[in-house]
Amino acid sequence: MSKLFMFEKPIGMRDTFPHLYSLKKEIRTNIENEMMNWGYEFMETPALEYDETVGEASAILDQQLFKLLDQQGRTLVLRPDMTAPIARVAASKLLKDRNPLRLAYAANLFRAQQREGGRPAEFEQIGVELIGDSTVSADAETIALLASVLKASGLEDFTIAVGHVGFLQELFLQIVGTEERAEKLRKHLYEKNYVGYRKHVDSLPLSSIDKKRLIDVLHIQGNGGSIAKAEALLEGEGGREALRELEELLSVLKDYGVEDYVKMDVSLVSHMSYYTGVLFEVYADNVGFALGNGGRYDNLLKKFGAEVGATGFGIRMDYLMEALNKGVKQVQPALILFSAERRKEAAEKAAEYRAKQQPVIVQDVKGVSDLDSFTAEFKDVHTFIGKAGDQA
Repeated sequence: MSKLFMFEKPIGMRDTFPHLYSLKKEIRTNIENEMMNWGYEFMETPALEYDETVGEASAILDQQLFKLLDQQGRTLVLRPDMTAPIARVAASKLLKDRNPLRLAYAANLFRAQQREGGRPAEFEQIGVELIGDSTVSADAETIALLASVLKASGLEDFTIAVGHVGFLQELFLQIVGTEERAEKLRKHLYEKNYVGYRKHVDSLPLSSIDKKRLIDVLHIQGNGGSIAKAEALLEGEGGREALRELEELLSVLKDYGVEDYVKMDVSLVSHMSYYTGVLFEVYADNVGFALGNGGRYDNLLKKFGAEVGATGFGIRMDYLMEALNKGVKQVQPALILFSAERRKEAAEKAAEYRAKQQPVIVQDVKGVSDLDSFTAEFKDVHTFIGKAGDQA
């Protein structure tokens, strides 16, 4: 083995050290408990899926998929998201027994990176899918649950930006005429490249009025009057139903008591092509990326043969941990040192600790090269060395 690769990892892969693993487990447990309190049931899907089904349905760019061949020559992918795999399971099995479904997951996802640039190729996501309910109430439930689980994780300062695919799509088509031109506008908004968006709008062969309509989209944020301002940009009836849904959504979120965490943003765009209605992202002040995102995806289940609507969200655990910026409270185990003739006593003492759910390490003194250095890490030390009765 060459020295170059002995300690290296593939691009975008990470090691999780013990102290971070403990913190992540604590945060995950708090979130899982809150999701279950809302009636969501956890499930798992395989890390490997068929490319022609889940891979194509996932809405993740093809160049970001990790692909390999099975022994029959079929192309497999490491799951790039969880929404598509859960849609597969729901359509084939679970919807036959219950509809609507409330499902949850915590899983590692895989998206290939050409250059690392600080972006992981493997990351953990925790989220929910509410499948079979097409009402605004379902959209509101997922957003309210998102706020609830973030608070359960310990995060207090966050904002959930909410928009609607239908409004922006209709407005862009009214003004620029084709899906190809609309996609160029959406790309700038998705990348949060507002300078590029303005320059692109200026370059378009449009009237000054239409250019102003496109620029005004950037300024419609917040919950006071945003719907009316957005409606003023539209011509005809197209796009107004989307705004009515947003208006109703805000009303329901007030009933949940989470409106202070929500900000309307009609310029919101997602890279996930399967979103069809309400969509949202959550941000915290000290993190440059969205901690999580979600929305309605009423057409995805059709790819698996089920004619039902669905909505849900996913939270990036690495970004959430960064936002929480919590110090790790490590539980220091006790240490029991023993020599061969006192092994039984050491084991009995350790059993007392474990019966109280207290961590303890039992170490043969012969297995330690530097006893002083090793024991210096522990505050609670017991020794069973030499003749019985010499215990310290």
